[in-house]
Amino acid sequence: MKNITFYSRFEHDILAGHKTITLREASDAQFVAGDRVRVSRYEDDVFFCNIEVIAVTPVQFDELNQRHADQENMTLTELKQVISEIYPGLNELFMIEFRLM
Repeated sequence: MKNITFYSRFEHDILAGHKTITLREASDAQFVAGDRVRVSRYEDDVFFCNIEVIAVTPVQFDELNQRHADQENMTLTELKQVISEIYPGLNELFMIEFRLM
């Protein structure tokens, strides 16, 4: 089973089904539809759920819109700020759509 980590601040939203995508750089997006993935917290690598990847789609930072923000369970301004902090200066992202298993 493949692995992915999320910052602990996203754990509750993932478990509640409010966060259904993640935006990653190319090296963190090596998944395909149907992959079953073990999810743990970035800070301490503690497992908290399994997800199934629905799709992986390239997206440009400038193309991020309210739909992406809704799927991340935040405002568009918050989403762009978070992405800029995690991946400063990166324009090419990959949207990984997932569901809890």
